[in-house]
Amino acid sequence: MRRRTRVLLAAGLVVAAAASGCGLTSGSPMADDVRPGTIGRGEPLRGAELTVTSKSFTEQLILGAIMGIAFEAAGAEVLDRTGIQGSIGSREAVRKGDADAGYEYTGTAWITYLGRSEPIADPHAQWEAVREADAKNGVTWLEPSALNNTYALAMNQANHKKYRTNTLSEVAALSKSDPGAVTLCVEVEFANRADGLPGMEKAYGMDVPAKDVTQMDTGIIYTQVAKGSCVYGEVFTTDGRIKSMNLVVMQDDKNFFPNYNAAPMVNSKALKKWPAIPEILDPISRKLNNSVAQDLNAKVDVDGEDPHQVALDWMKEEGFVQ
Repeated sequence: MRRRTRVLLAAGLVVAAAASGCGLTSGSPMADDVRPGTIGRGEPLRGAELTVTSKSFTEQLILGAIMGIAFEAAGAEVLDRTGIQGSIGSREAVRKGDADAGYEYTGTAWITYLGRSEPIADPHAQWEAVREADAKNGVTWLEPSALNNTYALAMNQANHKKYRTNTLSEVAALSKSDPGAVTLCVEVEFANRADGLPGMEKAYGMDVPAKDVTQMDTGIIYTQVAKGSCVYGEVFTTDGRIKSMNLVVMQDDKNFFPNYNAAPMVNSKALKKWPAIPEILDPISRKLNNSVAQDLNAKVDVDGEDPHQVALDWMKEEGFVQ
């Protein structure tokens, strides 16, 4: 099960979600003063009342706001039910029709919601498999983005200059030629997951001694890697702290880690009623990538800005809305 637990440094609308259901108990209307830009022309969603949902970590709050603002510009009345704790709540809300749409990750859907044990290495094939499998659940997946919030190892600039590794294969080679050079800071979960450290070591032929692996909370990993307390740290590829701390991310050259590309998941009945939704969201998804996500996430997690305002500013800067 893909863990998506983050510490929020900016306030968002947090909605309790029971494990047995979506648990949507509150929400608030979005009231952004926006007009169509390059999307939403002709206001094809005029008359629609759409509910947008998301999970509770920074990136999800931003993506949920982006979606809601897009719907607003296209003429819809939007209820904001973003910020649901955990993965299951927002997913169930869309599946059951308690919410109409939200951005989700292909790997999370494939492994967690659809119960598949083996991820698909090709990102587009992974999305296609999710789209096909989830259609029978009443959930339609729209075009995916290049935003891939998956695992990676990263190091600071000084250690990058010293060891010159750029791929996980090179890290594996270093672990053999200079075993003491490869020290790791990782989360407890990553240290024990098949798609985390054990699987990575097996895939790349690494054998990092337990004494060289330190387990800690996610946020601390970034600061420890930046300081050089450990040479490599487990990171999420879209985290804003990668750029703000000038870290170097190792390429997963054997494509071991699952793909977690963000794509809109839409309740199929809502999509049938409002078939213009894809033409509104597809251009936005095409613009989203890891670099964009890192910049937007950093505005919240590093600069302390509000996720909704960050989303609104970006939508205007890109000309999607006015």
